[in-house]
Amino acid sequence: MRKPNDGEAGYTLVELLVVLAIIGLLATIATVQVMHYYASAKVSTAHAQITSLASALDLYKLDVGRYPTTQEGLQALVTKPPTAENWNGPYVKNAASLNDPWGHTYIYVSPGQHDEYDLSSNGPDGGTANGADPPIHNW
Repeated sequence: MRKPNDGEAGYTLVELLVVLAIIGLLATIATVQVMHYYASAKVSTAHAQITSLASALDLYKLDVGRYPTTQEGLQALVTKPPTAENWNGPYVKNAASLNDPWGHTYIYVSPGQHDEYDLSSNGPDGGTANGADPPIHNW
């Protein structure tokens, strides 16, 4: 024979709200950590892309005898400039790799102030936040 319910079956609304608050707090902490790792991964990706583009520029120089001019830009690694004899490219697989992880075009200057060419990214803010994010470059 069953006993009548004494009010002990199930959870109270307060208990459920406490559990939901704890889950929400844990989700917030996890989201902040994931976003931090995501941002640092993009910076690391930009460094790797700059190194890869520098290698492609060196291959271009081996074939053509010079680095692309500032006017030719990094696009010279994808399509043959009219003045580039012995061009044996493309030196990068697609034009999308000429953009940094934030979608901005890498800045290429040849001759550069620091080396034969300067290659850089203005970082996440694209250089619009008064130096809030340091630039990423090859020098």
